[in-house]
This record gives sequence, C-alpha cells and structure tokens, in this order.
Amino acid sequence: MQNSSDSDGLNKFLIELGGLSRFTVQFFRELFRPPYEHKEFLKQAYQIGLSTLPLISITAFIMGLVLTLQSKPVMAEFGAESWLPGMVSVSIVREIGPVITALICAGKIGSGIGAELGSMRVTEQIDAMDVSGTNPMNYLVVTRVLATTFMIPILVFYADAVSFYGSYLAVNLQGFTSFPLFMSLAFDPLHFYDLIPATIKTFFFGFAIGIIGCYKGYYSEKGTEGVGRAANSAVVISSLVIFIMDLIAVQLADLLNIFMR
Repeated sequence: MQNSSDSDGLNKFLIELGGLSRFTVQFFRELFRPPYEHKEFLKQAYQIGLSTLPLISITAFIMGLVLTLQSKPVMAEFGAESWLPGMVSVSIVREIGPVITALICAGKIGSGIGAELGSMRVTEQIDAMDVSGTNPMNYLVVTRVLATTFMIPILVFYADAVSFYGSYLAVNLQGFTSFPLFMSLAFDPLHFYDLIPATIKTFFFGFAIGIIGCYKGYYSEKGTEGVGRAANSAVVISSLVIFIMDLIAVQLADLLNIFMR
C-alpha cells in the first residue's frame, strides 16, 4: 500500500515536471514571435512593482535594523564593532536581500498571477481569446514572465538600499556614525564577485516566479476550488524552487570566488 502511494506521488511529480518543462519551451517559442505586447508588459511591470513596494520596504527596513541590532553585541565583544557595516552589507547583498525579496514576491506576485489566470481559465476567457484570434500565451504568459524576470532584480536593489538605511539607523541608536563613513565601511568589503552572482540569480528567481505562477493558473482546474489550489501551489512550488536555485547559485559563486582570487 505504501509502495503504491509512493509510486503515485512520483508519477504525479514527473507529470507536473514534464508539463512545466513543456510550458517553458512554449514560452521561449512565443517570446520571439510577433506581435510583441509592449504595453501589457509595461502594465504588468508597473503593477508588480507597485503591489510589492510597501511590503518589501517594511520587510527590508526591519531586516537591516534587526540584523544589525542582533550582531552588534557579538561584534562589540570581539572588539570588531567597526566591521559591523561590512558584515551586514555582505550578508544582505549576497544572500538575505535576494532570497527574502524573492520569497515575498513569490507569495504576493506568484499567487496573484496564479489566481488571475486561473479565474480567466474558469470563466473561459482564455478560450475566448484563442477563438477570437488573440494569442493568449503571448498576451498573458510572455508579458507576465518577462515582467517578473526584470522587476525582481530592481526590487532586490531597492530592498538592499532600504536595508542599508535600517542598518545605519541601528548603528546610530547608541553613538554616532556619519552616513558617508557608514556607507564607506559597508561597501569596502563588497567586490564584483559578490554583486554579480547575487544579481544574476535574481533574474532566475523572477523567471521561476513568473513561469510557475502562469503555468499553475493557465492550466487551473475548473471551479473556484481549482483557482485557490492554483494560487496556493504557485506560491509553494516557486518558493521551493527559489531555495533550490539559491543553493546552486551559492555553490557556483564559491567556484567563481576561488577562480577570481
């Protein structure tokens, strides 16, 4: 009985993986096929940035503030308090900023895309677009995936900047450090082999969020329950993929670091 259950779970996983792979190939086929929906792409990019900006701002500020407050006593104990801005900046730029921002976007954007396309599938709007001659794959999927791919890195840079400001305020809760000095100490340990891998992986995070959200919504089951399931699974799967991608990116970044040094 247990073997049968495991086999069914494996079959379901392989079917899901195959469907997502086929959907990704179809996306790249439609990507270079006109017409190009520039207006829809800009609209989706604007909505993605606008909808996530308040949540990312609050989270990034608290993240920089808390990380600095938690690390300050330990650094002071070892007499390395001057290294605190550099330690915080490296932690935020390399890992915390990209991953936390991507997870927030997976919860906010991934679920939104899954629910939106799922409701369009349930109400047969996608079928109506197909019948009327409009390519739904091009208009709905390509624009949203491109929007998430290019907006997530921008949001990550914004989150890093807000985190730095939160860290600066935390440093100045006891004592005073000028902002130029803080930024100099924060950027001093950062190098291109810190920034480049951290930036590149955010594009992959954005692509994963967009393609998984679109896939789950585009092939949503009928009924409101199917729409809810599509939105929920889009968040869960995209979050898991972000962690897997980050694990791979860390290993590649370590190899790059060894090569460049």
